[in-house]
Amino acid sequence: MKTFKTVLGPRWLPAAALAAACAALTGCVVAPAYPAYGGDVVYAPMAPPPLQAEVIPVAPSPAYVWIGGSWGWGGGRYNWHPGRWAMPPRADYGWHAGGWSRGPRGWQGYGGHWGPRR
Repeated sequence: MKTFKTVLGPRWLPAAALAAACAALTGCVVAPAYPAYGGDVVYAPMAPPPLQAEVIPVAPSPAYVWIGGSWGWGGGRYNWHPGRWAMPPRADYGWHAGGWSRGPRGWQGYGGHWGPRR
């Protein structure tokens, strides 16, 4: 019985190793920097405080987009998530900021998301 090594020979080993590494990396997931950013709806019993003033630092490169700070709800209180620079997932995408609105279950917070530029 021939083994994998004898059928393909040594010249296929680097290609097989590269294919295996690529297949393994396709399942990698990177968690977002701030849980408040995203499309999930959050409910709070009271209105959020006013947005805090932020000094926007120089962008790391012209391709980066500023994502302004926002209030997130967690642990029974509002928590400030400072703004940050981020690279859009696609060149034609921009950041659509989230916000808060009063609803039947209290104050509803909608996280921001990336999407086509408006």
